[in-house]
Amino acid sequence: MKTIRVAIAGIGKIARDQHIPTIAANDRFEFVAAVTGHQAPEGIPGFRSVPQMMEAMPDIDAIAICTPPRGRQTLIADSFAHGLDVMIEKPPAATIAEAASFLPMAQAAGRVLHATWHSREAAGVHPAKQWLKERTIRRVECNWKEDVRVWHPGQEWIWEPGIGVFDPGINALSVLTKILPEPMQLRSSALRFPANKAAPIAADLEYDHAGIPVSVAFDFDQKGPQTWDIDIETDDGSLKLSMGASKLAINGEDVDVGEEPEYAHLYRRFAELIDSRTSDVDLTPFRHVADAFLLGKRTVVGAFEE
Repeated sequence: MKTIRVAIAGIGKIARDQHIPTIAANDRFEFVAAVTGHQAPEGIPGFRSVPQMMEAMPDIDAIAICTPPRGRQTLIADSFAHGLDVMIEKPPAATIAEAASFLPMAQAAGRVLHATWHSREAAGVHPAKQWLKERTIRRVECNWKEDVRVWHPGQEWIWEPGIGVFDPGINALSVLTKILPEPMQLRSSALRFPANKAAPIAADLEYDHAGIPVSVAFDFDQKGPQTWDIDIETDDGSLKLSMGASKLAINGEDVDVGEEPEYAHLYRRFAELIDSRTSDVDLTPFRHVADAFLLGKRTVVGAFEE
């Protein structure tokens, strides 16, 4: 199979921690260029824009967009205009309208778009979905709590309006909307905003899932152990996803789901989409974030200190 020559736009923490090592470990991909306003990785040519990159290196096949969500539209439009297939990190954009414009752009250009939700690629997600298909759900509880200081140190973009705790929270929503057999409907939303920030640091959401309650708690100020858990009670036992859905337990017993990293599966999927010339775009988790802000009862809490 042809090697896919891929560029990365935005050389920040997620690109360095996940995308670059995953590409290096995948024989289908070769990391060949970066679009960045900062220093490119050693040995990789860096460019200020996609047009500049493609003028210098016209044989690039694809690009992974790892920039903060605000302002991606021009970057993605330029990528399609120059014949690139595109992978987008979550969240896909700053607004629903902007995110919804990307697939028509891809279709008009005859290119592939992969709008990713990396937590959906966690090892426990597919087996959890299969187990739940045979059972009646009684209750769902999700606790997704982490320390922003650990995962986004000094990153001010995380506090832009519409992001905050929903940067990790959208990961939980991507898993819930994948494994639950029916759509969720938001019933209430309580958002806690630091006095000095424009985005929430915590959220409590209550959903209805075909008459069944779904309780969701997000916190971006979790000290000590980090928590990424989904607990589901059914008519035939209980299911628990933990460690960001990489671990699965049924009735308290651990299930062997393997240990393949999320991003390894994500890039394998991108290669499949490129080979089949199809796109994969699901904006449902993003719409749930928008709903949380629409119904959100806002409370101001103490100022956030890094």
